[in-house]
Amino acid sequence: MRRRSGFGWLELIIGVLLILLGIFTFIRPGQALTGLVVIYGVIAVIMGIADIVLYVQAERYTGFGPIVSLISGILSVMSGILLLVYPNAGKWVLSLLFPIWFIAHCISRLCHLSAIRIMAGNGIYYFTLVINIIGLVLGIMMVLSPVVSLLSISYIVGLYLILLGIDSVVMAFSRMGSRR
Repeated sequence: MRRRSGFGWLELIIGVLLILLGIFTFIRPGQALTGLVVIYGVIAVIMGIADIVLYVQAERYTGFGPIVSLISGILSVMSGILLLVYPNAGKWVLSLLFPIWFIAHCISRLCHLSAIRIMAGNGIYYFTLVINIIGLVLGIMMVLSPVVSLLSISYIVGLYLILLGIDSVVMAFSRMGSRR
């Protein structure tokens, strides 16, 4: 059996990338948010085209196609084009959906704290606990005030990306990868 080192290279790489992305988000908040909206737009168009192709192929081979696939594809393409043509509309949508993801992510991380304590020790446990409680509070604040969320989302994202990056780097140097 292969012995694993106590060093987590993947966590280190992810941590460094998250820290760099967080710093970029702080330096250029408008471009980071617009870039994210454009990426979502491109993905929506690609998924919509794939749904329409699925409908056409199913129609050709079976004689009838799943109408839900056609409708979903058309709506996805329309949504993607909207995000690409009007990125500011996408920023509003993102400012409403991002807090929901923020809260869900923090709750998920908080649910895994017992495993983190067992595998990595108390220091990492408390660090992760504090970061995710802060993230939960920020997510709730963004839900309660979407306008503040829109105005501050880039900075909150940047801060949280840096914190997640630090968390990943700390995990890389912890005992998570070693055997006991």
